[in-house]
Amino acid sequence: MKRILFVTPPYHAGVVEVAGRWVPLHLVYLAGAARKAGWEPVIYDAMTKDVDHGEIAEKIEEVRPHCVATSAITSTLMDALMILKAAKEVDPGIKTIIGGIHPTFMYREVFELSKDVDFIVRGEGEKTLIELLRTLEGGGDPSGVKGLAFRRDGAILTTPERPLMDGRELDTLPKAWDLLDWEDYEYFIIPGSRLGAIDTSRGCNKDCSFCSQRRFWKGEWRARSPESLVEDLEVLKGRFGVSIALLTDDYPTFDRERWERFLDLLIERDLGLYLLMETRAGDIVRDADILPKYREAGIIHIYVGTESTDQETLDFLKKGVDTVEARKALKLLDEHGIITETSMILGFPWETEESIERTLSLAIDYNPDFCHFLAITPWPYADLYEELKDRIAVFDYREYNLITPVVRPMNMSLEEVDRAIVDCYRRFYMGKLREVLRMEDPFKRRYLLYSMKLMMRSSFLVNKIGNLGRVPQEVEEAMAMVEAPYPTTGLK
Repeated sequence: MKRILFVTPPYHAGVVEVAGRWVPLHLVYLAGAARKAGWEPVIYDAMTKDVDHGEIAEKIEEVRPHCVATSAITSTLMDALMILKAAKEVDPGIKTIIGGIHPTFMYREVFELSKDVDFIVRGEGEKTLIELLRTLEGGGDPSGVKGLAFRRDGAILTTPERPLMDGRELDTLPKAWDLLDWEDYEYFIIPGSRLGAIDTSRGCNKDCSFCSQRRFWKGEWRARSPESLVEDLEVLKGRFGVSIALLTDDYPTFDRERWERFLDLLIERDLGLYLLMETRAGDIVRDADILPKYREAGIIHIYVGTESTDQETLDFLKKGVDTVEARKALKLLDEHGIITETSMILGFPWETEESIERTLSLAIDYNPDFCHFLAITPWPYADLYEELKDRIAVFDYREYNLITPVVRPMNMSLEEVDRAIVDCYRRFYMGKLREVLRMEDPFKRRYLLYSMKLMMRSSFLVNKIGNLGRVPQEVEEAMAMVEAPYPTTGLK
């Protein structure tokens, strides 16, 4: 049996990893597809294991695969290409495959950047990978496989786009859960937890101009059945000991009837899981009457992408939401004991210190439990790129991480934007601390204190703020008062 090694790029940035170690769900699906093709898959989550490229090369030597595969977003592209270079150095006969959002749209650039890429999987990858692996094993012609880009005789060839799968097909995709090192995946905010992930849908039918997902999924939204979702969660809980699960998709709540059916099944099965998710503000307002079901079903934390407190900016981003709706959604979630998270995008061409100050003031007024202050980042394949390209000042893709400013405003330097972002974090969370210490809900209070402690010890904030990144004595004292451990099953 031929072997394929899937490797995550060892890229790290920002505060996302502060909260936990996240399951590479895309590789769980792709490894399942490889099994279906008759190959033996191996998953090496180099990012989560915090290893370097030398250790990845050692893993390739150890596994001796016939294929090495990885995927990339813009910021991880260079590390992904280094993985494929290492594979060729171990054995030039290893076939190398890369997929993901950036290679899908920028495949010519990828081939120009690296001579070590054999195949690029463009778009949804499971069916394409099955056909490609079977073709390679049988010595066939890859030009008959839809959804590919590859080189032949010095020319770049592309095959026709592959149609997206429908919901019924998504329900039946095999998943190689057993290939993960489950002890690696923990939600640090709740110590002792085991963190899993499922996707309830794929795609989004909204038109946000900065988003990479809309174009990748061709503006379509396809949903899995509620029954299949609960089955996945039962497997994760019963077989792998998962106590917290992330819903990875951008827009799980689009179909209210389906979404409520999912909530009802979760309540009925009483799995004792905590759930983390994101969705749109409008759906939270729409669901005001069933928000008690959200909490009863185990949903404890929801990210609502507000992106700005300024309506003109929201309209520029084609966000399709208004500031009144965003504020109302956050308030509703708070009233139902659900932890709220949102983000504000800074660094637009028209940005000034005064406009950032207004954004921070309004973010504080919105009063989410968590707020991220992100730098506008024009993905080279997103609609927004053309409108911002004249102001792009950084071309190193590793910096395209939503943390490092890459767009220079007309009236600010990149350094000034960077300092403003860090200052927004500092001022928002120092103010939030006083509110948290007064909270009566013990679960939420403990949750936020743990989160703030983790953030303030993160390399992102410590490196940028220096001594201001130390955990305040107030947090240390409050944490010392928290004696009881978090429950890992059931809601308290």
